[in-house]
Amino acid sequence: MAAERRAIPLHTKILIGLVAGAVAGCALNAILGSGAPQLTFVADHITNPIGQIFIRLLLLLVIPLVFSSLTLGVAGLGDLRTIGRIGVKSLLYTLVFSAISVFIGITLANTIRPGERISPEVAAKLQAQYGKDASRQVESAVSAAKSTDTPMLKVVKTLIPTNIFYSVSQPTPDMLGLMVFALFFGICLTMIGTERAGPLLAVLEAIFGATEAGIQIVMRVAPYCVFCLLFTMTAKFGFDLLVSLGWFVATVLLGLALHMFGVYSLSVALLSKINPIDFFRRIKTVMITAFSTSSSNATLPTALRVGEENLGIPREINSFVLTVGATANQNGTALYEGVTVLFLAQLAGIHLSLSTQLLVVVLAIIGGVGTAGVPSGSIPFIALVLAQINVNPELIAIIIGVDRILDMCRTTLNVTGDLTIATYVARSEGAELLREIPEPAAVDL
Repeated sequence: MAAERRAIPLHTKILIGLVAGAVAGCALNAILGSGAPQLTFVADHITNPIGQIFIRLLLLLVIPLVFSSLTLGVAGLGDLRTIGRIGVKSLLYTLVFSAISVFIGITLANTIRPGERISPEVAAKLQAQYGKDASRQVESAVSAAKSTDTPMLKVVKTLIPTNIFYSVSQPTPDMLGLMVFALFFGICLTMIGTERAGPLLAVLEAIFGATEAGIQIVMRVAPYCVFCLLFTMTAKFGFDLLVSLGWFVATVLLGLALHMFGVYSLSVALLSKINPIDFFRRIKTVMITAFSTSSSNATLPTALRVGEENLGIPREINSFVLTVGATANQNGTALYEGVTVLFLAQLAGIHLSLSTQLLVVVLAIIGGVGTAGVPSGSIPFIALVLAQINVNPELIAIIIGVDRILDMCRTTLNVTGDLTIATYVARSEGAELLREIPEPAAVDL
């Protein structure tokens, strides 16, 4: 019996934890009521802390993982011309497919018009319930908007930190700054030669290996922590809020599904020369991990392993593209931001002209590239966009209640997009993809 339990793949155990947590939370919410003291106590003092242990341990390992992986990836490419070629391919792919995702979202939002299908009573209830959470997000966004820097200077300051140690020591680390530093540092290592760079590269190899081992330890408890995360959300809110915001949720999910199984399938088939069904089968562990953690950064370790072992992407390309993509390639986030902005504008009764909607498209593409790969990382950016188009940013309170589950779905799209880019770049560089897939025991507990 014990042997049979060990044979269950990790992604299956995580999926069981997801379903069990959601069912248990909804059942108790329906029986006891969302405000029941016993249920609130369990969610706040037991399940939420356990779930946060899992998320925080994963994020704890992200900084050393990103720096070592990206630096080794750049240094491993060796030739600066190769680095530039791969970088340009990845950037162009990201911008084109981010634009496609936003246009899908904007088109659906204008067709379905979810903001005109919700009652004022429900909107008022949601804003009253989540206004406190929204005010903190809006305050952060407004303080950023008060900067007197020119747009180009803001870009420079965002990309190039003056003190990398200060940037990564913040509560929300500057991942873009860290990646730029790692890219630059990796390029510098290629310029000083293998003899001088060798000792440091060996240290980075050890750091990379140690962080991978740490991830494997954390993932052993993933099914139980995922149960706690889903239980906390559904126990507090049940499905009433999801029903009230059903049109908005349906619009976002439809857009994500079209991009995932339409756009990405075409890209994988035509550009990467891979059977889409085989592609999705090989990356299912990554998709489930992304769905359960709501974090591209936290999913990065699993994506790196699956990209190399299951898809056969060369390690140098795999590390470079996936590490950059964890923050820079956020197609799902870009789509979500476009739909959300139009939804809240419709809710407020504000008509957005075609030129204004094109502005939203551009801002959403930029936001998709610059949004942090952490849960709810797009919320402050959405508040800024709302302020730009004269929609009250406090309306963002209305979607915070359902942001978690949509965050899980768009993160799944984001991470799938990273692997799609990596297969395209690897194929264009002449790599042989789709090695023999490892036996299930390779991902078992």
